[in-house]
Amino acid sequence: MTEKKKMLAGEVYSAVDPELIEELMVTREVLYEYNSLRPSETQRMKEILKNLLGHVADDDFLINQPFRCDYGKQISIGRRFFANFNFTVLDEARVTIGDDCFIGPNVSIYTACHSTNPEERNSRQEWAMPVTIGHNVWIGGSVTILPGVTIGDNVTIGAGSVVVGDIPSNTIAVGNPCKVIRNL
Repeated sequence: MTEKKKMLAGEVYSAVDPELIEELMVTREVLYEYNSLRPSETQRMKEILKNLLGHVADDDFLINQPFRCDYGKQISIGRRFFANFNFTVLDEARVTIGDDCFIGPNVSIYTACHSTNPEERNSRQEWAMPVTIGHNVWIGGSVTILPGVTIGDNVTIGAGSVVVGDIPSNTIAVGNPCKVIRNL
């Protein structure tokens, strides 16, 4: 099994595999073009993202520059999606975002996992866990979403939160670690 197949299956894989490094470099080239476009070149921006991302539900989406991701193909965005400046997605595993989601500035979504054991970590072996965000979700500015998290439908995540575990539907959650503070 290739390292890429291991990565996509959620198994331990080598993060320094030449095939994966080459794919990362190709994505960075595409993002360099995307992030260098004039703000008025919205149609070209959409074309680039439609080719880069794994799934784009419709043409009614906007990801403000700059945008960063590792591969792009593991990212799926729903209808009427908006992400503000400095959206970062480390998509070693699937990242699924539902319809009518709004992402504040400086939000990061991580799927890559690393050992807390220094010797294991230094071997450049890692694994990845998917992130799922439901419909009608608002993620406030400077939120970090960690690997394996599922955020339900109709959720607001307060600015600056670090989401380390699942957040149920119809809630408002804030903090570090992020916790539900109110049901809707």
